[in-house]
Amino acid sequence: MAADRRIVIENCSIATVDANDTEYPSGYVVLAGNRIESLGAGRAPEGLENVDRRIDATGHLVTPGLVNTHHHYYQWITRGLATDHNLFNWLVALYPTWARIDEQMVYAAAQGSLAMMARGGVTTAMDHHYVFPAGSGDLSGAIIRAARETGVRFTLARGSMDRSEKDGGLPPDFAVETLEGALAATEATVKEHHDSSFDAMTQVAVAPCSPFSVSTELLRQGAELARRLGVRLHTHGSETVEEEQFCKELFGMGPTDYFESTGWLGEDVWMAHCVHMNDSDIAAFARTKTGVAHCPSSNARLAAGIARVPDMLAAGVPVGLGVDGTASNESGELHTELRNALLINRLGAHREAALNARQALRLGTYGGAQVLGRAAETGSLEAGKLADLVLWKLDTLAHASIADPVTALVFGAAAPVTASFVNGRQIVEDGRLLHVDEDAIARSTREQAQRLARIAAQS
Repeated sequence: MAADRRIVIENCSIATVDANDTEYPSGYVVLAGNRIESLGAGRAPEGLENVDRRIDATGHLVTPGLVNTHHHYYQWITRGLATDHNLFNWLVALYPTWARIDEQMVYAAAQGSLAMMARGGVTTAMDHHYVFPAGSGDLSGAIIRAARETGVRFTLARGSMDRSEKDGGLPPDFAVETLEGALAATEATVKEHHDSSFDAMTQVAVAPCSPFSVSTELLRQGAELARRLGVRLHTHGSETVEEEQFCKELFGMGPTDYFESTGWLGEDVWMAHCVHMNDSDIAAFARTKTGVAHCPSSNARLAAGIARVPDMLAAGVPVGLGVDGTASNESGELHTELRNALLINRLGAHREAALNARQALRLGTYGGAQVLGRAAETGSLEAGKLADLVLWKLDTLAHASIADPVTALVFGAAAPVTASFVNGRQIVEDGRLLHVDEDAIARSTREQAQRLARIAAQS
């Protein structure tokens, strides 16, 4: 460690989000290589060697980097469509368009999605990609390439669908894979791209899409595949009332019981949404340490309902935050979800203490790392952990009169990101990405959105 080049960040407020929620009104963080070497109150230690850079962070709050636990990047090029639909009608409206994506489109959409998140403080991202039209190219490779170029830590949840309209599902028949094809392609993706090391920049999870778009056998064999390969599992669960009815009609049980019957509860599993959960469902998730990706903006956009996040947290369920696809959360940002999670979970009589600012920050940092299986490496600021952190500027007009910096970050306007580091490497400076061209990405995503719209209209 002593030979590593150092970056010293000083004169900042620090919210570590460690187990004790340690905070420093004025402190320092020392980065050595790709690790956090030390942090604490006051000035950095004297006599540090190999210091490449000192950052005077006066007026800033330093936090762990944000962790996004659920997303669909390809949807970036279908934003602003079907804006007044519930989930099932929204899917039916958009699947015929999504089924015509190709590698060029997916790459551009991934660039746009990643850029929007990274410039807003996300240091660990994920993508649940489950649409693989025949002949569309190397979609997984395109997404991973975009993540590497942006510089974020990344989990690809390699999704799949094998239940189409002819089987009682929602996707068009030409938009799904076979059971055998989905399993083989998923295994190949894990073997090619998954890195299990402590400082891995790319990991892969097994991720059949949802109960109403995959067969029972794909769920069951997908779980077996993930555990054989030693990777995590991800899917959608309990998002809407209609999904619950679908499961009861088709399988004779609710979503949680169905998932448990197919091997889909466990500490290596996390599910998106989990809006319609009763007490026994929450107890099952707590007992098995199954994680939840809470997506408040998307749930509101699709009128899915309000997830019982405070009850989940009280029961011991691991919970993180998710943007969800940008066709159901057009902002594409995670830092705004800190505020939205807090506000939405307070809706209703006498719920003013349902979530507080520090719980919201924990959801977006340590909670997210926990559900992605990376809490030992990132998600909090602690010596020995990976150097993934964000400097939020809180001394402008937008936050100047809010004394508590964590309250300012969560309750206030979206705070500017002065700097963001991943693996000790700076990826954002003064709100701009350092390693990709934002303007070029904007042009490319616009062109690919128009191209997809033309192809869909001609089909």
